[in-house]
Amino acid sequence: MGSMDVKELEVNKTLPFDPSLLKVNISLRQVEEIAMTVSQRCHVSGANEIAWALRALMLTDLTTLAGDDTAANVRRLCLRACYPFEPQFFDRFFDRALIPEMHTAAVCVYPARVKDAYTTLQQYDKLDKVAIAAVATGFPTGQYGLQTRLQEISHAILAGATEIDIVINRQLALVGDWEAMYNEVVLMRSACGQRAHLKTILAIGELGTMENVYKAAMVCMMAGADFIKTSTGKETVNATLPVGLVMIFAIQEFKRRTCQIVGLKPAGGVKTVRDAIAWMTLVNETLGIRWLRPERFRFGASGLLDDIERVVREGVKKLEEEEAQKTVPVSREAAAAETFCKELRKK
Repeated sequence: MGSMDVKELEVNKTLPFDPSLLKVNISLRQVEEIAMTVSQRCHVSGANEIAWALRALMLTDLTTLAGDDTAANVRRLCLRACYPFEPQFFDRFFDRALIPEMHTAAVCVYPARVKDAYTTLQQYDKLDKVAIAAVATGFPTGQYGLQTRLQEISHAILAGATEIDIVINRQLALVGDWEAMYNEVVLMRSACGQRAHLKTILAIGELGTMENVYKAAMVCMMAGADFIKTSTGKETVNATLPVGLVMIFAIQEFKRRTCQIVGLKPAGGVKTVRDAIAWMTLVNETLGIRWLRPERFRFGASGLLDDIERVVREGVKKLEEEEAQKTVPVSREAAAAETFCKELRKK
């Protein structure tokens, strides 16, 4: 592993602890209504649905966090992340130049499996395309000594991780000791340095109230998080749209007050393309279209790619059938897919 390139990344700065950023009142009913209304605004079908599915693919952190993970299934995961579709599959409906872009944003594994991911991505020459994210700091509970949690970050980075998904100490949030939580996350930011982006998992299902979700998000952002993430995927309640909206409010307010941009990562419970489209619509309508790129928005998912593959394959089959009939004029959806391809090319 001596040949590993150490790249300095652009990361968010730690800002001083400011209790005034924690002042908030949230009406649960209003948040639920807004989230539902916004997410229902997007009805897509045909080629348009293929385009949205492929966008979701490019925003996914393909994840395996099982007790029986082995080097072999991490290799398989990386292969799927790099080559979700065979190149000739796209030939008739997509520009060949897009094929190198058709990969997930990252793979996400335990620190002990980072070396396997690094070796595999290096083999496929994809280290600069697909990031390696490691869950650290006593995932999923965070109930470990602070030194142990910090050492785990260093261990993962040395093995080749370029993103660290830490879990916050929920007990500090539940007793309202926000400054102690801030101090811990600052140390975690510092352990990542400029070698890894810091994604902070709030474990929203264990925070008790929407106010706590908002405050925990703010504390992590002040401490220098590059992303705030909903869940470990191991809690009973994971990513829900209302919680996403509260986190988006925090991101917007933080940006307004500090000019610092923080990304969002829903994880746990995003299983279908429909789920992904609802989230992308929520982000598009609140933070804007510029947020729908890997530097600012990710899905943490293990099963989502299966549904993306199904939607894309079925969609392309339908397009082929339409083309075979030839009498069918070019549909609006096909034009939308063409626009999407152009936009990807610009990217």
